[in-house]
Amino acid sequence: MPVKYERHDSIALITINRPEAKNALNDQVRESLYEALSRAAGDGAVRGVMITGGKEVFSAGADIQALAGATAVQALYRRSLQRLVRLIEEMPKPVMAVIGGYAIGGGCELALACDIRIAAENAVFGQPEIRLGIIPGGGGTQRLARLVGMGRAKDLIFSGRLIEAAEALRIGLVEAVVPLEELFLAAEEKMRSYIRHGAVALGAAKLAINTGMNVDRQSGDVLENLCFSLLFATADQKEGMRAFLEKRKPVFKGE
Repeated sequence: MPVKYERHDSIALITINRPEAKNALNDQVRESLYEALSRAAGDGAVRGVMITGGKEVFSAGADIQALAGATAVQALYRRSLQRLVRLIEEMPKPVMAVIGGYAIGGGCELALACDIRIAAENAVFGQPEIRLGIIPGGGGTQRLARLVGMGRAKDLIFSGRLIEAAEALRIGLVEAVVPLEELFLAAEEKMRSYIRHGAVALGAAKLAINTGMNVDRQSGDVLENLCFSLLFATADQKEGMRAFLEKRKPVFKGE
């Protein structure tokens, strides 16, 4: 089974399970990831999603053996990784990459598409495709620049160099670095700090932020205002403000 799916209360834990190939993202793994993420997206009991490869390797990227003989036409239509990362971005639930060990190439691109990245101290990141005579093909040129800035993205992609967790944190590639033995506990605590809030508001916030990054500022402001206004039609908004005024914790139902 190349991908494991578990549910812990309201959190879906999706684990890449191809250790013999350092969790390389071959066609079967990508399709299995897509199915697992679609399952999480469609499960109303799931409020947040965590993707991991375990403590040793998140994912070492594409299966080079499978790619080596591809033609230009085959490469053009080989877009299953882009399809996968779009699903992550469009899902109205927080998706977190929980990273131990290597997250390089397509593995780094998978992490980049997630909303939040929590890394262990042993994590290593990079887009080394240039060493193979190619460039990132799963959105790395676009998402990395948006996340760490154009100059840093070009440095990483032009050089193909790998960086450790401390540097990834310094440049904004990850949101937190924790000891390896604390990785999953820290990730779960962080996720639960998100999903205790209203699911509709979380989805609206994700939509406004992600879409706003790809449109002009004025259009982004309009979208934000629409999302803000529509939330006043939800039961969660009524409950949240009523609870604030009554000085108690809100009970959100995602409605």
